[in-house]
Amino acid sequence: MAIFTDPIREHADFGPGDAEWLHLLVGDWQMVADLAFADLALWFPHPEYGYVALAHVRPSTTHTVFHGDFVGEGIRSDLRPLVDKAWNSRAIERSSETNWSSDMALRVEAVPMVRNGRTLAVVTTHMDLSSSRMPSRLELTYRQCAYDLLRMGTLGLWPDFASPTGSRRGAPRVGDGLIRLDADGVVQYASPNGVSAFRRLGDGESLEGRSLAEVTASLLKDRRMVDETLPLVVTGRMPWRSEIESRGVSLSLRAIPLRDEQQRFGALVLCRDVSELRRREMELVTKDATIREIHHRVKNNLQTVAALLRMQSRRMVSEEAKQGLEQAMRRVATIALVHETLSQGLTQSVDFDELIGRQFRLSAEVASPSQQVKTERSGTFGELPSDLATPLALVINELVTNAVEHGLEGRAGTVWLIADRAEGEDGDDEELTVTIADNGVGLPDTPHVEGLGLQIVRTLVTSELGGTIQWLPREGGGTAVRIRLSLLGR
Repeated sequence: MAIFTDPIREHADFGPGDAEWLHLLVGDWQMVADLAFADLALWFPHPEYGYVALAHVRPSTTHTVFHGDFVGEGIRSDLRPLVDKAWNSRAIERSSETNWSSDMALRVEAVPMVRNGRTLAVVTTHMDLSSSRMPSRLELTYRQCAYDLLRMGTLGLWPDFASPTGSRRGAPRVGDGLIRLDADGVVQYASPNGVSAFRRLGDGESLEGRSLAEVTASLLKDRRMVDETLPLVVTGRMPWRSEIESRGVSLSLRAIPLRDEQQRFGALVLCRDVSELRRREMELVTKDATIREIHHRVKNNLQTVAALLRMQSRRMVSEEAKQGLEQAMRRVATIALVHETLSQGLTQSVDFDELIGRQFRLSAEVASPSQQVKTERSGTFGELPSDLATPLALVINELVTNAVEHGLEGRAGTVWLIADRAEGEDGDDEELTVTIADNGVGLPDTPHVEGLGLQIVRTLVTSELGGTIQWLPREGGGTAVRIRLSLLGR
């Protein structure tokens, strides 16, 4: 969740790392809202509003008390004295009266977030008290854990910059399973989902009263494959993530050490069964490896075809037949180059600048073995999907060959390749313009019959690329061929 920072840019007097610390708080406070069974709001002083709401999070373990979005708005008059008191005292303050919102009775607490002796913001917790039932042991434990984390915030001990809060696949949440440890790593409480997670690993006994490190060690079959961070996570000593696998079950673990001014007094360990996620990821890795192997084999087969065409051309007596086979060889080699690039990557897209950088110069050299042709390239193609890269590479190969053979007509000269990738006129589309130009003899005065190469170009541009092509006189002499195509939906 992002922090609504615009209202405080001109008023915040943050030191190094302060803004990042608040972003880290908001990135991880869904866990606190779930533990506290309460909505959380983040407040910062504002000269006009008194305080302005920078962020708000709703719990996933109970219903929300705020159905509207008040981020960016000023604080209510009845809430401001409590926030003021917490800001100045740098201690958790609880409202002496029960607040009423709609038909709900709320308990409100204000928690100052203090770093390096300075209050940076205040978090308010809003918990519904309208339910008359007695809280369960799970609720009481969860709320104590939330209080411990928020109190660490008043001491600048939480959030921890070493704690991972990104949206990593399989990151455990409170509802997935929670285990509370004491300072020695002994389980004080394990939620039902936490117990079930370890049962799936093969542990059939109760977790409470046992060392989580010893329980985990007894479940490991192949200790050579153990993540080196696992011992520090299951003892709650470091705010890291780790993973354990046993009997085909994968368990993702995350530790949050609990500290006070003097020492570490315990830890929270969140756990989640990620077996299905890891199985799907393995399937994707296998499919990706298969696709890359296919591209590699296609490339090898195409290179074999190109070599056979080269051998056949050497046996031809007719010069026209020999040139036709050599042109076919170049086209096959161009397609093989695209598949070679795809076989080296992890996606079905191509860094076309890298690919065409090799192909452009090679096309000009092959088409001009006995003349001096200079090549110049400018602009950026960027990443292009493979279904577009293959026909575009063929088109550029044909046009460069045509520019050398028919534009320069055996003389020394220059061939330019210019790429321009920009937004379309409506702003929602992206357009690629490719220009191949030469400083040769220019366009003929009378219409001429297109050869096979230009017929291939026109077909590929209109049918495969869905673009347009123009032959224009180049300013300063020569010919320019301009291709325009849309990248929308590609």
